[in-house]
Amino acid sequence: MGRIISVVNQKGGVGKTTTAINLGAYLAEAGKFVLIVDLDPQANATSGLGVDHRGLERGVYEAVLGIVNMRQIVQPTAHETLRIAPATTALAGLNIELVDMERREFKLYDSLLEIRNDYDYIFIDCPPTLGLITLNGIVAADEILIPVQAEYYALEGLGQLLETVNLVKENLRPEVDVLGAVLTMYDSRTKLSDDVMQELYKYFPNNIFRSVIPRSVRLAEAPSFGRSIVHFDTSNKGAKAYERLAREIIEGESQRYVL
Repeated sequence: MGRIISVVNQKGGVGKTTTAINLGAYLAEAGKFVLIVDLDPQANATSGLGVDHRGLERGVYEAVLGIVNMRQIVQPTAHETLRIAPATTALAGLNIELVDMERREFKLYDSLLEIRNDYDYIFIDCPPTLGLITLNGIVAADEILIPVQAEYYALEGLGQLLETVNLVKENLRPEVDVLGAVLTMYDSRTKLSDDVMQELYKYFPNNIFRSVIPRSVRLAEAPSFGRSIVHFDTSNKGAKAYERLAREIIEGESQRYVL
């Protein structure tokens, strides 16, 4: 059964999409079958993997509402074993449409049931809010991965996010767990980055990935070419950091089955 990981932080610009794309790409390079579900109406994960969302007739919006099934919308990428379930502009209205629906928090969960065995990993790239769309992303996941930017305001709202995850565990899906936090846009030359790292340990004493993602212009440039960093610049320090993070994920997976 595929492992579903939601990449979540209600703060924008912290590297959620960058993490989803490049972590997925390196897992694909390691021989894993990976799907990225673009749950953000901005469709950055979709365009960042070379798919023009403006030309699509259907996407995650239609799959979540049950108009089509999830398998029908999946698109190939430049990576042989990496696929994208694309976002379209229609996704912007999903928060409103979900309000009056039964099992409204489980719509994405239900739509992923039929395909989760097709993949080793499914990453859900959530929007920078804690609305119903993101709630669907949390409920659908087995685990939550939280990118945290190495900036002064990075930890603002982190308590609210963890509280939301705990409410989901208590009231909707007890199986959901926090996989961990990954520090992004880290600059070793600044004391601020080290201070954020130390503060992060208060929130996640046992759940911070060793791999730290540095601030990198090449990481920021790659999506504008519709490529992951794997196909853009593998020598980049950001590429090497995501490769290490993918290895940590795989190693953690194998340890789960050690008696």
